[in-house]
Amino acid sequence: MEAIDVHTKMIDSYLTFFKNMSAQNKIDLISKLTNSLNRDVKQNKLDFFHSYGGWDNSESAEDLINVIKGSRNFKRIVDEL
Repeated sequence: MEAIDVHTKMIDSYLTFFKNMSAQNKIDLISKLTNSLNRDVKQNKLDFFHSYGGWDNSESAEDLINVIKGSRNFKRIVDEL
C-alpha cells in the first residue's frame, strides 16, 4: 500500500467522522486548521531567516581558513617518472 493510499483512506475516515458534526463545529474546525497552517508557514519563514548568519564564532575568516588548511593531511605519494 502506497503512502498516497494511506493518506486518502485517512482523509476519507476523517470526512465520515465530520459528516455528523454541526455546521458551526465544522466552521470552527476549518478556522483552527487554517490558523495552524498560517502558524506553520510563519514559523518556517522565521526558521529560514534565523539561520542566516548562524555561524557564531569570534575567529576571523582568515584564522578559520588557516585552521582548516592546517588540519589537512595529504598522504599521497608522488612517483617520479
